[in-house]
Order: sequence, then C-alpha cells, then structure tokens
Amino acid sequence: MIPASAVPRRRSLASRAVGEGSAVRRMDGVLLMAVGALCVLGTLLVWSSTRTWMSVEPTGLVKKHVLNLGIGAVLLSAVAMVEPHRLRAYAPVAYLIAMLALILVVTPVGTTVNGSHSWIMLGGGFAMQPSELAKPALVLLLGMLLAEPAEGTDRPRTLDLVLALSASGLTMALVMLQPDLGTTMVLSVITAGVLIFAGVRKRWIGVVAGAAVLGGGLVWSFGLLQPYQVARFTAFLNPASDPRGVGYNSTQALIAIGSGEIFGKGLFHGGQTTGRFVPEQHTDFIFTVAGEEFGFLGAVTVIALLGVVLLRGLRIARYCEDRFSALVASGIVCWFAFQMFINVGMTIGIMPITGLPLPFVSYGGTATFANMIGIGLLQAIHIKERSFAG
Repeated sequence: MIPASAVPRRRSLASRAVGEGSAVRRMDGVLLMAVGALCVLGTLLVWSSTRTWMSVEPTGLVKKHVLNLGIGAVLLSAVAMVEPHRLRAYAPVAYLIAMLALILVVTPVGTTVNGSHSWIMLGGGFAMQPSELAKPALVLLLGMLLAEPAEGTDRPRTLDLVLALSASGLTMALVMLQPDLGTTMVLSVITAGVLIFAGVRKRWIGVVAGAAVLGGGLVWSFGLLQPYQVARFTAFLNPASDPRGVGYNSTQALIAIGSGEIFGKGLFHGGQTTGRFVPEQHTDFIFTVAGEEFGFLGAVTVIALLGVVLLRGLRIARYCEDRFSALVASGIVCWFAFQMFINVGMTIGIMPITGLPLPFVSYGGTATFANMIGIGLLQAIHIKERSFAG
C-alpha cells in the first residue's frame, strides 16, 4: 500500500488561483493598485457630487457606481485570464458584436440622452452605450490585422493596412451618426497610435491625417454636428462671449478648481459642488470636485495616479515579445492618455468640452466596463510575458 504521505495532494481552487506561480501572482500589482486608488477616489467624488440632489436616496448613485465597479472588476479578472493568442482569435468576434450594437443604436431601439443618440435602455435603470465597448474591440482588431508583417519587412502588409483603416472608418462613421464627437476622436487617436507603433510608412500616416481633416470638413459642411456641439467649440475659443450660456460650464469649472487652492475645502464641503453650479459634475466634470474639495494637491494626486496607469501600460507594451500584444497594449495606452488629457484639459479651459468621462474616476456604467476590460487586456499581456520570463 502506498503511504498517504506519498500521494500528491490536489491543490485547492483558491491555492491554484493565488498560489505560487498563479496568474494572479503574475499580474502587474502597481497597475492594479493605481486603478484601485483611482476607483476609491472616484467613488468619494461621485458621492460628494450627487448627495445633495439625490433627495430620495442620497447614496443611490454611489451604490450603483460601486456595483458597476464590481462588475468591471469581474470583467477585468476574466479578460486577464485569457491568453493573448486567444484574444487575437476572438478579435473579429468582438468587433462584429460591437458593430452590431452600434447599428442597433441608430435604429428606433436606441435612446437619446443629453443630445446624443448613443444608448440602449436595458430596463431597471440600466443602459448600455455601445460606443464605449467599440474602443477595446477596435484595439483588438487593429492589433490582429497589423500584427503580421509583410515578408522581409517589419511593416504591416498593404491589404491588412487597408482592412484596418476600413474597419476603423466604419466604426467612426457609426459613432458619428449618433453623433458622438468625443468618442470619434478617441477612436481616431487609437487608430493613429496603433498605426504608428506598427511602423507604417509616413505616407500612410499622411493619408490618414488628410482623411481625418477631410472628414472633419465634411461633418462641418453638411451640418452633422448638433448645435450644442458647435456651441462648445465657440465657448472654448471665446469663453467670455456668453458666460451664462455656452461658456457657463467652462467658467464654473474654473471657479470650482480655483476655489480649492492648495489643500482644498474638504470632502463634502465644496460650495460649487454642494450648490450644483457645475453641470454633469459626477461624470464629465468630476475633476472639478477633486480640485475644489482636495485642492491642488488632491488634483495632482489624481493626475499622478493616471500617469502611473499610462507608464505601466507603456512598460507592458515595451517588453512584449509578441507583436500583437505590443500593438494592443500601445492602443490601450493611446486610448487612456487621450481621454485623460481631454477630460482634465476641458475642466481647466485648455481643451473644448467633448463629454468624455475621466477613466476610473467618473461615474459610469458601460464606460467603466470598457476601461476595466482595457486594464484586463494589459494584465493578460503582462501575465503572458511574466510566464515567459519565469
């Protein structure tokens, strides 16, 4: 009889998940901590900016936000466990699902919120914004199409490049039909970033830039922009022209941030926030709450944490052995960097208002899920690279 001590014991599910050499142990802990800190700060800021006007249940939106973060954490974990070669195989499926959802939005099934026909109502107070899910789907598809270099070169094949530009153009066209200018800008930056990191020739970059300028001119010429979108650019160019109208948001945002001075007025003690002087303060203008209640130091802390996310993403992209993984990681960094810059920039008056939320901080449902999926993709790539290194 074989002694019981000689029989190998089966590892428990928990030990396999978090034990030595597990995928969880190989995750980028610094990236997770930075994202977690931003989520905690965001929850406090959402609570502060909504508690005075949620009269029925002051913590209602906060609870919903925490629920969304919980779902996002599950999505992050699930995506992080998928190996990059499987992500590459699933990329066309993810893109097709995203396109079908975008097409569904422009049908009568879609719903208009704040002037943008971008939503699908799910019932029970929940809604889905397919344009947010199009971001990670497009990143995956571009990475898949541009990962295979032409024979004898390190540049993408011409056919793959044409397919990538066509897929990106279709995505942006469907989003502009809503119209959602901010998300269209993010998608264009993702496309440009992946193309540059893929090493395409400069003339192709010029063609893409020219197409973007031409597309912008056509959008303006045919009046595809809504009046409120045109007004936002007008307010950016001359905020003093109508401080009580189109320039109101920018003016109040600057007042809120400036009033926080160095150390801030304290959580729940911001006059601009309590008085609801800044519209959409729990979503697009969440950074103004940080500036007013946590002051300059708090605002810098938020920016520093966002910077950590970008730096860790770049580090993951830099050490990738696999071309697909490197392109996906680069695309995600471009996505986050542009959206962070636009959101913070519009609250301090250096960028026009575009309605883009601040990743991991602003209140959101689908946007939160998309951001967490993006972090999950970075973690999946990092885990694979760590397994090779180990």
